Amino acid sequence: MLMRTDPFREFDRLAQQLTTGTWSRPSPMPMDAYRSGDEYVVAFDLPGVTLDAISLDVERNVLTVKAERRPAAVDEGVEMQVAERPLGVFSRQLFLGDTLDADGISAEYDNGVLTLKIPVAARAKPRKISITGRTGTEQQQLNA
Repeated sequence: MLMRTDPFREFDRLAQQLTTGTWSRPSPMPMDAYRSGDEYVVAFDLPGVTLDAISLDVERNVLTVKAERRPAAVDEGVEMQVAERPLGVFSRQLFLGDTLDADGISAEYDNGVLTLKIPVAARAKPRKISITGRTGTEQQQLNA
């Protein structure tokens, strides 16, 4: 078995075990967010989480993502040597601005990554405004 020499590793492991997320006090989950054209893309790392353990809710302008990583089933008599993967409940809330279309959010889960696509609302997209007016000859005729 591979031995490590990091003296703080055991302390980190113990601290992580003490701070396992619960439904009333979830742990944060890592994410990336960026704009791509007319939509925002948000990707959450959720390795080892099954699709049925993920919950997405939108209320007013708050998007809530919750997930639960459950312990893997092991046979009786198996002695765990290293257990570093965090278990428990993870959650993240995003406040959506008025310029985003909360009704158009799409979600995809693939290879442990939950990807949300949030479209920019039509009223917030740049647009051209046409100008109507009179030509110079019409203006001269009105002044005469």
